[in-house]
Amino acid sequence: MANVDSIAVAPAEPDPTPRPGQASRPADARAGLSRVRTLVAVAPAVLTDGAVIAFALFTVLYHLAFLGDLRPSVTFRIWLLACVVLAVVAVLRARRRAPAGSTPAGSTPAAQEESVGARPAADRRLLIGVLVAAAVAAVSAGLANTSVNVSWWIPAVSGLLAAVGGLLLVRQAWLSGPAPTAAAPAPTPAQSAYALVVSVLVGISSFFLARNTPDDVYYVGKSVWIAERDLIPLNDFLFSENVLPPMGSQPPIPSIEVFDGAFANVFGIHASSALWYVLLPIMAVLAALALWRLTHRWAPRRPVLAFTVAIAYLYLVAGGDAALGTFHLPRLHEGKGMFVSAVIPLMWLYLTEWFDNRSRRSLLLIVALSITAIGLTNTAAIILPMLVAAAGFAMLLVGRWKAAVVAAVAALAYPIGSLVVSRLVLGGMTATGADDAFFDAAYTYRRTLLFGVVGVISGLALWCGALIARRRTPALLAAGAALALSVLFVPGVLELLSALSGISVVLWRVPWLLALPTLIGLLCTVNVPAPTRALRRAASGGIAVLLVASFALFATPMWSPKSWVDVHDRPTWKLPQQRQAIAFWIKDLDRPQGLLLAPKTIMRTTPIVTSRVRVVLPRDFYLVEYDLSSQFAKDRLLLAGFADGTASPTPAEVGPALDRLDVGTICVYNGNQYARDTAPQLGYQEFAKRKAPGAMTCFRRVG
Repeated sequence: MANVDSIAVAPAEPDPTPRPGQASRPADARAGLSRVRTLVAVAPAVLTDGAVIAFALFTVLYHLAFLGDLRPSVTFRIWLLACVVLAVVAVLRARRRAPAGSTPAGSTPAAQEESVGARPAADRRLLIGVLVAAAVAAVSAGLANTSVNVSWWIPAVSGLLAAVGGLLLVRQAWLSGPAPTAAAPAPTPAQSAYALVVSVLVGISSFFLARNTPDDVYYVGKSVWIAERDLIPLNDFLFSENVLPPMGSQPPIPSIEVFDGAFANVFGIHASSALWYVLLPIMAVLAALALWRLTHRWAPRRPVLAFTVAIAYLYLVAGGDAALGTFHLPRLHEGKGMFVSAVIPLMWLYLTEWFDNRSRRSLLLIVALSITAIGLTNTAAIILPMLVAAAGFAMLLVGRWKAAVVAAVAALAYPIGSLVVSRLVLGGMTATGADDAFFDAAYTYRRTLLFGVVGVISGLALWCGALIARRRTPALLAAGAALALSVLFVPGVLELLSALSGISVVLWRVPWLLALPTLIGLLCTVNVPAPTRALRRAASGGIAVLLVASFALFATPMWSPKSWVDVHDRPTWKLPQQRQAIAFWIKDLDRPQGLLLAPKTIMRTTPIVTSRVRVVLPRDFYLVEYDLSSQFAKDRLLLAGFADGTASPTPAEVGPALDRLDVGTICVYNGNQYARDTAPQLGYQEFAKRKAPGAMTCFRRVG
């Protein structure tokens, strides 16, 4: 399609008596329009790259703040000033490099390249073998662990053969053909405008979808604690006031909770509101733009259609607690959600750019993104090495070993280094009590890539992605990712990693290294043989419709109650509204000193509302960190059962536990008659009642 700017316009007849400045107005208008078009075209890149650098800067400042014992609010103010300075420098450099109204180098869209499978020089017999193996692997993996009894060895071996064959094909294509001379395709203003609109709509939808997850009591609760105290808790903050040892699996490396808490403290708003009303929509926009950028770079043709299918996949395929759609909007406010939704596609994008041009800018972005990744979640120290190893191995096969080594150092130095320092200084990152939560390869596929029709589609994207992606670097990296994941899916490999590393509890996240939504979207870009271009485009559209229809018919959408998501007609906190109201009601009561004993759901909600009300049991899962056989844990479990009404311990059992834990307030639902009758016998006096819905009675300690 011709560029609109290149269309010749016949000059008008000159006015023999032009007024001052009149002749320059059409030229000024065209120059202004050109500037707007250029800004729109580069906006997704500017926004995502800028966000990566900004958050990486905060993470470094946060880590350095430990040396000077700076308060989070001070660190945040320093970060704000540094961001302003960097923004001014970036604008000045951009103005010097590109004169007003000019088009930046490389902004003219280049022709999208054909996929590997379409190359006439490819070994057709090997290609057919790869397609057959991929189909067998995808179908058998989708059927495994369903009503159809399929041994996991079938998809594991077939998938490994497909991955190896695909890597050989793209390597052959790389070595047999000359390197392309055209620049990588740049998005047109219309394409970028579409991506921006979709991303903004994704951000808006984040206001109305609410999924309460048990992990929020830690992640959001930590932000609330930091906002209310302007301190970073290096010890436990849920069961004690920064006194007990911290959870070994949560060293204080991630900075996202500190950022939220410091943001809320500086601007004087509640940390939960700051997270869910300000930061979450921004993160949603950035995650969608990250998906767009990788999809555009890897798509051989029709990137807008591929991006649309990828977004539809995230919205329509949720349900389970490990589906990628579940980790998008419903859990994007948790660092690991942003990691898998934004960092993974951006890392593949930056690696693609680095291997294509080996520019200092690309390398800088890889370093910044690695810092951002560890600032979001400790999982980055596990998944990033696998991702980088997959990309590096693929590049080694085509002789790019120097670029692969440099990229590996850039992507892994800071995450691994910060983890090592944390272990040496604080001793952390263990999975005490959680090693039983191990999932083998078959169940890992079932949890993340799903099963049935959607599992088959995921398998096709995994094992055919390299054959569909744009030639050379995108195809090679997709093949490397497929090979890495196929090796991990071989029975016994995850078990070996578990035994060697001791991180069984998170190994089910290994499929995160794959940019699955992008590969799903690429399925609709396959080059269907057809006599005309219009028919080929219609065929791609038909595939896209079939994919989206399959997601809608055979998966659970993000807004379904089966996804544990509530849809509201107004922006809300990501909490059940009745629990939130009860927690605020208890917070405002005239309570005595001591812990609060309440139903478990209320105790899990309270730290998200305020850290000033300390509860008996923020979450029972965390007790594994403090020895389930200890009196510390037994007392909390006994009292939680008493408050829930699921157990009826005698006053002789409840009384000592209340004393040992220094419980000042007991609040129970009116339906828990046993607790209401027992509390006065234990020296507690009724002092507050709440009407339905959520009718509750509260007792406070006398004397």
